[in-house]
Amino acid sequence: MMTEDEQYMSRCLQLARNGRQNAKPNPMVGAVIVVPQHDGGKRIIGEGYHVRCGQGHAEVNAFASVGPEDEPLLKEATVYVSLEPCSHYGKTPPCADLIIRKGVRRVVVGCIDEFAEVQGRGIRKLRDAGIEVTVGVLEAECKALNRRFFTFHRLHRPYIILKWAQTANGFIDDNGQALAVSTPFTQMLSHKLRAEEDAILVGRVTDEREHPQLTVRHWLGPSPKRLVIDRQHPLNLESLHAHNIQSLIVEGGRKTLESFLVQDLWDEIRVETAPITVAGGTRAPQLPSNARLQSQNLYGENIIATYSKVAL
Repeated sequence: MMTEDEQYMSRCLQLARNGRQNAKPNPMVGAVIVVPQHDGGKRIIGEGYHVRCGQGHAEVNAFASVGPEDEPLLKEATVYVSLEPCSHYGKTPPCADLIIRKGVRRVVVGCIDEFAEVQGRGIRKLRDAGIEVTVGVLEAECKALNRRFFTFHRLHRPYIILKWAQTANGFIDDNGQALAVSTPFTQMLSHKLRAEEDAILVGRVTDEREHPQLTVRHWLGPSPKRLVIDRQHPLNLESLHAHNIQSLIVEGGRKTLESFLVQDLWDEIRVETAPITVAGGTRAPQLPSNARLQSQNLYGENIIATYSKVAL
């Protein structure tokens, strides 16, 4: 059963997800302002999320949503925010300063911001101002929400998703010929994923043999940046970082996928398996030993399994 803090943090996460498309390259953040009532209960008087990069952060929008009749209650309020409030001047003023000016009693933070300009400074600033700060409520969920943002800033490379579709007996083609494994519904899910990520990559052989468009056609959203690599044109992660590409889908053939697996250059693996078999062809890549099953969903007769990386 969730604690009271976890319930309000869960609402922050729900709000934060509304910024999935437009907050990039900033993280998704949600904020909720709660005040006590005379009967001992609690009431939300303000909510907000980071809608668009360059515009107000979640805390700013939450405070802006507080009605004038509730402004006097802020001195008793608790502000819940899924990510540590910023303490630096960027495109917007520091949210930590705004919280201090509003005179709230307590702040509950989901997780610390790993961005170099923050990294605990916002929390220190709040505590130095005499505000009670609780850190780490639903921390794993808050970190997972912005895993692309954190990977980008911590490792200076995109969050990498390896993705392939295979037959029930483990082949990704039919004796070298392209094979339709996905259903219309799972194809839609694939395009949804494309709309959410910054770039998509295949190898030269896949590009020449199948001529994949790699665009978003069965979902609403922007198409990812299209990348093709081979030995003469290897992937430059530093270049992707410099161009602010925070996430990358790799949909290449076996050699391309294995080149990432061998280097342990992956954060997530998605495998779609269809209930069909072929007599032979190209074997699907082998899952690495540090891959842990995160989720497995059945869509019609196709199964999509998602794996995350664990430390060995």
